[in-house]
Amino acid sequence: MSKQSTKDLLHIATLGRTVGLYGDMKFHDKSDFPEQFYTGATLLKGDGKPLTILDINEARGTILIKGFESLESAKKLTNVKLYTTKEATREQCSLEEGEFFWFDIEDCEVFEEDQKIGVVKEVERIAITNYLSIITDEALVAKGASKSFLVPYQEDFIVKTDVEKKRIDLVGALNILEAS
Repeated sequence: MSKQSTKDLLHIATLGRTVGLYGDMKFHDKSDFPEQFYTGATLLKGDGKPLTILDINEARGTILIKGFESLESAKKLTNVKLYTTKEATREQCSLEEGEFFWFDIEDCEVFEEDQKIGVVKEVERIAITNYLSIITDEALVAKGASKSFLVPYQEDFIVKTDVEKKRIDLVGALNILEAS
């Protein structure tokens, strides 16, 4: 993996405090795809430098990074964010029918009954529900609508998602916008 800007990378984990006498560290998974984390996997720090997983213990929630096997050296990685690329995610992670990577949903235009209501800024997880964070279309804002709003990204609201066309059709989103 080459050096890239963090805006081109996906934040998938954060390293926590050291645990025990060696270089084991708490591991905070920020991904829906635990299959990305395995012995020998290479992830990137925010500066683009690669880090290789030497060992991961899912039961304990710890990780050991190659080259940081001592307590002193591992402490240098406390609170370091780990990243991967979209390409690596597509290669290593499999989706079920009707599932999409969040980075493919971001920037999709959102419609209800062919009326553009906005653009997906990001997908947010609140508790166990994923929400589309939508920047409202300027024409609706000019009519007094909120500048942004959240819509649950679940079956009750989704008519169709087409990541190739960067379009999501929803039902009930205008009601949520009006109530925002």
